[in-house]
Amino acid sequence: MVMSDKEKRNTAYHEAGHCVVGYLVPEHDPSYKVSIIPRGRALGVTMFLPEEDRYSMSKRLIHSQICGLFGGRVAEELTLGVDGVTTGASNDIERATRMARSMVTKWGLSEKLGPMQYEEEDTEVFLGKSAATSHAHVSGETAKLIDEEIKSIIDDCYSIAHDLLKKNRDKLDAMAEALLEYETIDKSQIDDIMAGRKPQPPSDWNDDDSPMNPSAGTDSAEDDQTGSGKPIGDPAADL
Repeated sequence: MVMSDKEKRNTAYHEAGHCVVGYLVPEHDPSYKVSIIPRGRALGVTMFLPEEDRYSMSKRLIHSQICGLFGGRVAEELTLGVDGVTTGASNDIERATRMARSMVTKWGLSEKLGPMQYEEEDTEVFLGKSAATSHAHVSGETAKLIDEEIKSIIDDCYSIAHDLLKKNRDKLDAMAEALLEYETIDKSQIDDIMAGRKPQPPSDWNDDDSPMNPSAGTDSAEDDQTGSGKPIGDPAADL
C-alpha cells in the first residue's frame, strides 16, 4: 500500500493522538510502539502493553481507555478541522461505544442506573432467540436512560481527549513529526517526546534510512504482532 503525503501526515497525527492521550490519562497501559507503516487494511497502529497481568478493570481504567480511543479522531479534528475529519476512526468509535454500553448495561458502572444488568448475554442470539428481543425486559424509559448514560460517557471522554491534546499540542506535533521522519517510534522515543525532549533516532537508524526509501522500515513492518500488546487507532482503508 502506497500512501500519499497527505494521508501519511494525517495517519501520523491520528496515531500520535492515541499515544499522547493514552500517556496522560490515569491507569492507561503504556504505549511501547507507534507506527505509520501500513499493515493490511490499517494505515497505522498504536500498541499498548499492560505492565502486569490483569483479570479485572476499574471504572477509571475503562474511562481512560475510551479517552485513548478518541485521541485519534480528536487529533484529526484539531489538525484538519471538524469538516476534515476522516472515516479512519470508525473502529475506534465502535470499540468506545461498546465499552461505554457495557459500563452501563453489564458492569454496573453507571451511577444513575446502578449495579444492575440491563442487557442479556449476546450468546442467547445463537440459542434460537432473536437479537431484537434481547432488550425486551427493559422499558422504553429505561432504554432511553441507558442511551443517555452511554452518550454522557462518550461525550465526557471525548471532551477529556480534546482538552488534553489542545493543552499538549506541542507534544502531538512533535510525535507526528517523529513518525513522519522515522515511521516507527518506540517507548524511549515516546518518553523523550512527552518529557519535552527531542527524540533520539531508532537504534538501527542510519543516514541512508528514509521513508522515501522503499527498503526503509521493512524490519519494522515485519515486527511480531502476536504479543500481548493492544493495537488501537488504526485508520482503516474502509472506502
